[in-house]
Amino acid sequence: MQPGPQIRAISVRPASTWSGEVADSVVLDYDDRHRRRLAMTGTKGTGFLLDLPAAAALRGGDALVLEDGRLIEVLALPEPLLEIRCNNPQHLARLAWHLGNRHLPAQFLPKTVRIRHDHVIAEMATQFGAQVNAVEAPFDPEGGAYDHTGAHDGHDHGR
Repeated sequence: MQPGPQIRAISVRPASTWSGEVADSVVLDYDDRHRRRLAMTGTKGTGFLLDLPAAAALRGGDALVLEDGRLIEVLALPEPLLEIRCNNPQHLARLAWHLGNRHLPAQFLPKTVRIRHDHVIAEMATQFGAQVNAVEAPFDPEGGAYDHTGAHDGHDHGR
């Protein structure tokens, strides 16, 4: 049995606040980007323990800072999503209400809303005239009403 990672990632630098060489990268889907403590292995084989003081909502482009100062870039894994384009502001408001009422994570882009694949929501959206397309893309939804720490830290979902 191999020993676990010996080095820890102890903090996060948001995407636009760091530059320079990265030691490695991790490619994570939406669920795996909401963590506090987890053994990870980068794409180049760097083993480390994510060991943050509180659960964090990692976003594509963020950097994990290892104890020795090296950076591990977080890359958002593309996943199956629905991209919904509404015909007018009233349809968009109705869609937003239904998504919020169901507590569904949603990513709002300039002309579309992305959600995880959900046939019930897809059917509802088409019934009031929206166009729904299946896409494969990184998912980076809004933090939510209880996200008091800013764009890069979410509330703990028990992970």
